[in-house]
Amino acid sequence: MNSIKKVCVCGAGTMGSGIAQVAALAGFDTIQFDVNSAMLEKSKTGIEKNLQWLLDKEKITSEQKDQCLQRLQFTDQLTDCVADIIIEAIIEKREAKTELFSKLFAINGHQTIFATNTSSIAVMDIASSAPDPERVVGMHFFNPAPIMKLVEVIKTTQTGDSVIASVVELATTMGKTAVICKDSPGFIVNRVARHYYLEAMKLVEDGYATIETIDAVMESTGFKMGPFKLMDLIGMDINFGVSNIVWEAMGKPERLRPSRIQKEKVDAGELGRKTGKGFYEYDKP
Repeated sequence: MNSIKKVCVCGAGTMGSGIAQVAALAGFDTIQFDVNSAMLEKSKTGIEKNLQWLLDKEKITSEQKDQCLQRLQFTDQLTDCVADIIIEAIIEKREAKTELFSKLFAINGHQTIFATNTSSIAVMDIASSAPDPERVVGMHFFNPAPIMKLVEVIKTTQTGDSVIASVVELATTMGKTAVICKDSPGFIVNRVARHYYLEAMKLVEDGYATIETIDAVMESTGFKMGPFKLMDLIGMDINFGVSNIVWEAMGKPERLRPSRIQKEKVDAGELGRKTGKGFYEYDKP
C-alpha cells in the first residue's frame, strides 16, 4: 500500500479549495495549485474564514486551526506539485485533465497516485493517456467538500488494488465515507441524481409546478435541498455539463436528455450562487 503523507490538490475553485482544507485539517502536508494566483488568494482567504467559523463553533481548537494553515502551501508553479497523491479538481474537460496529469507524471516519483475528481468523465478515458494507468483512480468528492461525507473511489480495469486501498485509507483519514465503484457513466451518485434534476425541470417546463413549489415539496419530504437550490449550489455549468456527458455516454436516451431551461441559464451566464443568479437570486460573490 502506498503511504500517503503529502497531498497536492490542483485547482483552487470551490471544490479544490474544499479538498485542500479537508486534507490539511486531517494532518496531511497539502499543496494547493492553480495557474491563477487570484484564485489561490481567494482559496486561502476562504479556508481561513472556514477555519475561523469552525473555531467559533468550537468544532476545532485554535491549535488545530494554526496547524492546518501551517500545513498548507499555495503555489502557481507546476514544478511545486510533487506529492504522494495528486488530486485534480480542475475544469471538467478530459483534454485539460489528461494534459495536467501528463505534465505531473513527468516530475513525480513512480509511487505517486493520480486521482481525478471528475464527476462524470470516464476515469479510463483519462487513465488511457497516462504513462502508468495503474496509478490513476477516481476520487470524487461532493460539494461542499468539508461538509459532505461521501467520496466515490472509482476503479478502472487497470487501477491497482494497492492504489484503491491507499485512496480509501486517505478518504477515511479525512473523515469521509469511501465507496468503491466501477468506472461507468456518472458513477453512482450522478447517475441516480440525473432524474432528481431532470424530472424537476420537466415539471417546470410542462407547467405543472413552479421552481419554488418543487423545492419546498422535496425539502418537506426529507431532502436537505430541493433540486433547483442544489443546482444553484453546484453551478449550472457543471450540472449541465454532467448531464450532457452522462446522456451521451449512455447512448442519448430520451429519459436523460438535458433540459432546455438549464441550457438557457448556462447560455445567459446565470450559473447559480457563484454568479449571483441561477434559478434564484443571491448576493453577488
